[in-house]
Amino acid sequence: MHRGFVYAMKSNSMTSIAPCNSMSSFHAASSPPISTGLLKIVVQLDAAVEYLMVHKNFQSAFDTCERGFENLEKVAEEEDSRYGDLKASLCTVGIQALAELNQWRGVLGWVLQHFGSADTMPTKIMQMCILLYSKVGEHATMQEVGHSWLHCLDNTALSGYGTVAELYLLHVLIPLGLTAEAQQLVTGDVGSAAFTADQRQVALDLIESQQSSQEGQTQSPSPEATPQMITDDTMPHGSVIQRLHGMLRLLQRGVSIARLRWKLIPVRRFLLTVFLLYLLLVRMDPALPSSFPWVLKLLRLLKQM
Repeated sequence: MHRGFVYAMKSNSMTSIAPCNSMSSFHAASSPPISTGLLKIVVQLDAAVEYLMVHKNFQSAFDTCERGFENLEKVAEEEDSRYGDLKASLCTVGIQALAELNQWRGVLGWVLQHFGSADTMPTKIMQMCILLYSKVGEHATMQEVGHSWLHCLDNTALSGYGTVAELYLLHVLIPLGLTAEAQQLVTGDVGSAAFTADQRQVALDLIESQQSSQEGQTQSPSPEATPQMITDDTMPHGSVIQRLHGMLRLLQRGVSIARLRWKLIPVRRFLLTVFLLYLLLVRMDPALPSSFPWVLKLLRLLKQM
């Protein structure tokens, strides 16, 4: 059902998968030797990516990610600097697998289960969660989590902090109509750290447009009230309007019948008959002997017709 989400997220998610989706990246000459525990997780990550992208076996991809997380718990984070990349990559593949399995409702809980709290989620994972729940129309799911993540001081220095703030504004606050909170986000500490001056101005214009739209909807009459007002105003003239409608229907029916009959009459024969009657009754007197030849000719023409 949500396969389009996976393909739409390739540009975002593959950047986080790419550093860890092959064993060769962990054996670069400049990198320290990888431990046996992490090596096993790398193999599982490769298998999960292959299940997801090549075989389209989404359940196997998710199960492989789960086994990778189990092995990751046995490895201390201090052992290798690539621990965080592996964890984020396993989570990225798992999110896409759950989306393909139409189990998107459990994505946020599954992510928080492995990261402990929203504040420690990587930027790419936060972006994917916002886009996923926006795609399925569950904008409110990420409201509290996104707010907590953006107001965590440790996250303001991350490279994708501004992107998360932009997605949170466009896909959570604006769709929910939280214009006051959106304005505070843009003009507060989060906005100063996440947006440039031009970006803040564009965001404020968007928020103002949203506020104007909400005010217009509030001032417009409700759908239930409008028909009642019209009915009350037109009640004294109801009988007249009904009669006019009846006359129009009769007129329309008569025109339709006349049009149908006119199509059934040969036009040429009708015109010729009218012309002959005109000659007989107006231009000639049938009682005069001089008109007999003309009458005989007309009779012959009528018989031929």
